[in-house]
Amino acid sequence: MEKRLKLAYIVPALFYPSGMERVLTAKVNYFVKHFNYDIHIFLTDGKENTPYYPLDSRIKIYHLDINFDGIFALPLLKRLYRYRIKQRLFKRRLEERLEELKPDITISLLRRDINFINTLTDGSLKIGELHFNRLFYRQFKNDRFPAFIQQTISRIWQQQLIKNLKKLAAFVVLSHEDAGYWLELNNITVIHNPLSFYPDKVSSLDQKQVIAAGRLTHQKGFDRLIAAWKIVADRHPDWVLKVYGGGNKEPLLKLIADLDVGNSCHLEGNVIDIAEKYFESSIFALSSRYEGLPMVLGEAMACGLPVVSFDCPCGPRDIIRDGEVGFLVENGNIAQLADKICYLIEHEDIRKEMGSAARIHAKQFDIKIVAEQWKQLFNSVL
Repeated sequence: MEKRLKLAYIVPALFYPSGMERVLTAKVNYFVKHFNYDIHIFLTDGKENTPYYPLDSRIKIYHLDINFDGIFALPLLKRLYRYRIKQRLFKRRLEERLEELKPDITISLLRRDINFINTLTDGSLKIGELHFNRLFYRQFKNDRFPAFIQQTISRIWQQQLIKNLKKLAAFVVLSHEDAGYWLELNNITVIHNPLSFYPDKVSSLDQKQVIAAGRLTHQKGFDRLIAAWKIVADRHPDWVLKVYGGGNKEPLLKLIADLDVGNSCHLEGNVIDIAEKYFESSIFALSSRYEGLPMVLGEAMACGLPVVSFDCPCGPRDIIRDGEVGFLVENGNIAQLADKICYLIEHEDIRKEMGSAARIHAKQFDIKIVAEQWKQLFNSVL
């Protein structure tokens, strides 16, 4: 009988509705159901919270109860001191659990554990997977320090990271674009994130609605999308933009009021079933300043929506065939983003043609295909 593969994942928490948590949940649920893997997930924060996305009951969760989130409100020096204490506690508790568990492979999602994971003595092979991109990962940003100090600290962090990544059995990134930034490494593999769903039905693309989705953060660039929407709304006042995602609404609400687009631009908050919202829409817009691999693009395409996206680093160019399934526009070019949205509004036949092509193209991100790629990687390192 073939040995049952035992995997351990390390991630800060699972209670927040973000892409990394959703993708991890989808993958491990599939691994358990279809590959009969023995899955164990180790968390450092959020012990009192339940996972936002449902996990298969056969997956075991371990709360290490470190609570890094609790130190971020502290003054800098005190925060650094508390961080060092918590890191030592994190390593000790994780090592004890892994020694008992004896997994075949331990997968780090490259958060705080990457600083010590290669020194653990449990005997498992170590794999890292990054849900960000190199250009915006491990960058020290603190305006209280001069720029050269911020750059120096970022460079030291990057050097430490590379040293640790070289020791991994494999390092997985989400896009071919990002892989090109890690030239120091020879253990790198590209595996796209899987879609959370590939529905049986699609949008009719007849609704006068554009949709966007993501956390309301600076990274997601909804301020840029709202600025573009002002141009769109002036040309097509009968269309609406709906943005789904949690976070601080106030700055965006102020921008909506300042641009006088409150009648057609709406911040809708989080929803569990985003697919239903895609079905109600006819165009998807992505305005991020940077990404790892924005699977909201793939999800929208799977629902038959053409997409318009800034060509930000990294991911959109791995997903979008420009001019076939939608449009890639120059990163930050608000007028061009608005123009391409208007083009799809004004050309219903092309909108529907691109929507059909987008759905077909999205099949490459089907979880069956992505899971097989992970299975091949696990077998190859073993």
